[in-house]
Amino acid sequence: MTSSPPKSVNRTLGFLACTAASSLWGCGFYFGKIALAEMNVGHMVFYRFLFASIGLLPLLFTHRPQFTASEWRTLGYAALLGVPLQFLLQFRGLSLTTVSHASLMVGTMPVLLALGAVVFARERLHSVGWIALAASTVGAGLIALGGSRNTAANGPTLLGDGLVVISMFIALFWILINKRLMERHNHLTVTAYGIVLGTAMLAVWVPLTWGTPPLHGVSGKAWAALAASGVLCTATTTLLWNWGMTQVPASQAGVLLNMEPLIGSLLGIYLLGEHLGLLAWVGGALILAAAVTLTTRGPGQQLAEGLLAET
Repeated sequence: MTSSPPKSVNRTLGFLACTAASSLWGCGFYFGKIALAEMNVGHMVFYRFLFASIGLLPLLFTHRPQFTASEWRTLGYAALLGVPLQFLLQFRGLSLTTVSHASLMVGTMPVLLALGAVVFARERLHSVGWIALAASTVGAGLIALGGSRNTAANGPTLLGDGLVVISMFIALFWILINKRLMERHNHLTVTAYGIVLGTAMLAVWVPLTWGTPPLHGVSGKAWAALAASGVLCTATTTLLWNWGMTQVPASQAGVLLNMEPLIGSLLGIYLLGEHLGLLAWVGGALILAAAVTLTTRGPGQQLAEGLLAET
């Protein structure tokens, strides 16, 4: 009896896919800032996920769900946390700060994954990991202190930076819940139906709290930014990252998540003319260094597999 041939793995393409996904995630705040110039936070987030749902629509037909009633409730809870709560809070923070500051704050996610592994998965964090965790916390504080408290100046603010960090905590629970579902179901099924369900929640909540989303009076530039943030920064990134994770180990791919804050901050500086003060540069360096350390050496490597579509 002959054995079946081993599964073909292409590490180079896998790393390229993960790099492209993380880089596209890094563009999310940039596109969001363009759209926010013409509409409020609720409308921008709704359109982002509407375009994302359209992009993921084929998966609803190719990956039929087989969730139990209890799992549907769990998926609904995850969708509530991961879409309306996380993104409305996150982009409210973006509206009060700069793209570069918000992007650097997202760099705390690998650190939060490691913290989640310690608290929820009972993994042990080595001494270097605790130092990295402390460094990331100090870095986030330095970035926040580098912002002003005057929201009228269109510059970074302490409140805006803080809201982005809080949204990362919510994202952590979204990841943990999705990870549990993906132990029994295909990750594409969980992601696609979770995003569509979250979009349906936005379709109910946003008109009630933010008004009817506009169809007229929005420039082509804003529509293009919304489409790009949904199709490229949410749907495409999900597919690229999930496929890349089948080609390379999570412990090696996780470090590529740091492309997101790097790309986002560079876009804010060079395309939007934003300025990072000395404290923000130092804080950003601490966050990125801590993230690299924890994604290559510490716990959180397995939890990184659940980071499928966070921005």
